[in-house]
Amino acid sequence: MLKFITNLGRGALMGSAEVVPGVSGGTLALIVGIYQMLINSIADLVLSVRQLVGLAPGKASTKTAVSTFKSLPWRLLIPVAIGMGAAVILGAKLIEPLLDEQPIAMKALFFGLVIAGTYVPAHMVTKVGGWSSSFVLLGLISAVFVFFLTGLPQGNVADPSLIVVFFWASIAICALVLPGVSGSFLLLTVGMYDPTIAAVNDRNFTYLIVFALGAILGLAIFVSLLKWLLENRARVTLVIITGLMLGSLRALWPWQGPERELLAPTDQIGIALLLFIAGAAFVTILLALERKFGETEEQKDLLET
Repeated sequence: MLKFITNLGRGALMGSAEVVPGVSGGTLALIVGIYQMLINSIADLVLSVRQLVGLAPGKASTKTAVSTFKSLPWRLLIPVAIGMGAAVILGAKLIEPLLDEQPIAMKALFFGLVIAGTYVPAHMVTKVGGWSSSFVLLGLISAVFVFFLTGLPQGNVADPSLIVVFFWASIAICALVLPGVSGSFLLLTVGMYDPTIAAVNDRNFTYLIVFALGAILGLAIFVSLLKWLLENRARVTLVIITGLMLGSLRALWPWQGPERELLAPTDQIGIALLLFIAGAAFVTILLALERKFGETEEQKDLLET
């Protein structure tokens, strides 16, 4: 029961992150220690479906597909999925209005959370070969790319067609499993964030079903590639993830203008500093608990690749 509640909380953290433009659910999965297990599980789920419909490479049967399906860690996946779904629904009602009413305070909180969480992939790089000058450069390039991406002006799409909804859902879902790249921020940039949040709040099931179908397609394509990279190119992948997380901090800088230009701190500096410390402290405590009780199995697997 305790593990179920813990995994429920992990999913809730990931779902809450997806509502906040600039924060990636993948970042939270990495921080709470279930990132690679989720990637592997989703990839295996996709494989079992492909085996079932005869699209998997090589010989596959219904029996093989069922075996793959049964081997998935459902005791982790089910509570995480429930927690994520509940957090997205509640977050659309609670977090999104707070971002509108208290943008400086909320961004400061998540800025502290993400900057502290960057320690996770950066530290893992030191375990799989370390930071050479070329890898530092690669990390900086990744950071600059996301820094530029998060500086693009916000788009505006009042009534998107279902084809557009499907397309952007398939792209944005990739950010769910890629730390440092925020799916909600990407939707905000292309003008799809407001109609998507409105669809959740208004229970527009046609919109939500099309969005879900696009997300499933995007996830099925991207997650297999990401799994291969983590298993075969762990060092490079972790370096890029570190850079992506650092670059994404631009989106969370508390003081920004209407066109996302960065401004110097002016008001609410005290509360912003306190919430920044609170966010960083929260992640630090999570990481300390992880060290106390040992590395997660999925992190051990990563370090052995």
